[in-house]
Order: sequence, then structure tokens, then C-alpha cells
Amino acid sequence: MRAALGPHGRIALDTSIFIYELDAYPQYVEAARAVFEWILQPGRGAITSTITMTEVLVGPYKALEEPRAAALLGLLSQYPQLEWIAPDLEIADAAAQFRVRYGLRTIDALQAATAVHAGATCLIGNDATFRRVKEIEILTLDDYL
Repeated sequence: MRAALGPHGRIALDTSIFIYELDAYPQYVEAARAVFEWILQPGRGAITSTITMTEVLVGPYKALEEPRAAALLGLLSQYPQLEWIAPDLEIADAAAQFRVRYGLRTIDALQAATAVHAGATCLIGNDATFRRVKEIEILTLDDYL
């Protein structure tokens, strides 16, 4: 995974990367951790949509673990070199076009549109449907296991 990130300076992260790291998914935690370590290096950074925070917090709230949800909100919102981008009307318009052009679900279209809008050079996740998007390079963790 680190080698694939080499030519990039600003990457976009889909929600799965956060969940794999935070919940220590055995199959993916090492690759996800490598992504977060890469972000911390000088001259690098990442973006994600605020929709990611919504998706990350669902699990703790569903399990009635409000202190964990609060801790995750605090930790992730302050993660170094990670920018949180809220969808605006321009991103919404691009997401609608991606939905039509690539048959993406709304949430995935918003993630991809946010990545493109923010000038990321790749989007990292683990959903092969993102590969339909031609405007940005897509990296999936499954490809690097």
C-alpha cells in the first residue's frame, strides 16, 4: 500500500479505511494503519467528507456507546493533516452527475465528488464500485493484501 501511495501528496479516504483502523479489522488493519501513517509524513495530507464521520459514529451510537462516539469525534476531528470537507452545492451537483454517469449510490457519489472537488489525486477505500469513477485514481485495500 505504501508504494502505491508514493506518487500522491493529497489523498481522499472513504469511510472503510477509518472503520478498519478503529475497529481493528484483522484482514485490513495493517493496510489501513499504513495509510494513516503515510498521511502523517511531511508534505502529505488527506481529505474526507463529513459524511465519513456520520458513518463512523453510527456503530457506537447504535451500540449505545455515547462516550465512544464522543471520543471518536474528538480524535478524528483533530487528526493531523486530515481535512474534513462538508458537501456544498458544487459537490452535490458533481455527486448527482457521478450517480448518473457511474451508477453509484448517493453516499459513494458524494465521497468521490468530494475527493475530486478537493483536488485529491486518489481515493482509497475498499469498494470496487469506485473504480467506475474516471476522474480520480482509485486504490482498494483488497488489491494490496
